[in-house]
Amino acid sequence: MEWGTLVATLGGGLIAIAGTVLADRLRTRQEHRRGLEARRRDVYTEFIAAAGAAHTELRRLAQGGAGPSGLEGASRAALTDARIYEVRERLFLDASTRIAGAGQTMFEHLRALRRAVAAGADIASPAFHDVYHPYLDAVWAYREAVRDELKGRALAPTDFGWSAWDGRERCPHCAERGTNALTAPRPAP
Repeated sequence: MEWGTLVATLGGGLIAIAGTVLADRLRTRQEHRRGLEARRRDVYTEFIAAAGAAHTELRRLAQGGAGPSGLEGASRAALTDARIYEVRERLFLDASTRIAGAGQTMFEHLRALRRAVAAGADIASPAFHDVYHPYLDAVWAYREAVRDELKGRALAPTDFGWSAWDGRERCPHCAERGTNALTAPRPAP
């Protein structure tokens, strides 16, 4: 056997093995990226849904859904039963930094709403609306961040005929108080 043939055969074999390994690594990396994107999309949706369930229960409680002595426990149960704490932990594990930050801000506003309800804030009270509208604003900020990351078309309040995300302009309770989106302070980002 000639050395040239042997060297060419070995060289060709090494090139083929290297190409196979490289292709496998690229395929694995792409599958990992797609898996991460799918997990993120799922947890982003699950987080907003859990917050929505907690929000709905807090509104029900603020409408007189529990006796005054039961508001603390019922408001805590609203967040626990909605699984917001569990989903928030998953959000911290899989979300990008921007989404985790927007989610945490939304969560903090939801907890402020819970504290107001636990303290007896009625749905028509200024104490309720002082924390409710910043929560709505934070919900929309979270949605905007998620849409941006997922390459969705950006939404604006004007897409819905609104001037701001916080809902004050559409709120009959705030209209009675003389506050609206233009005069209400906007929370810091």
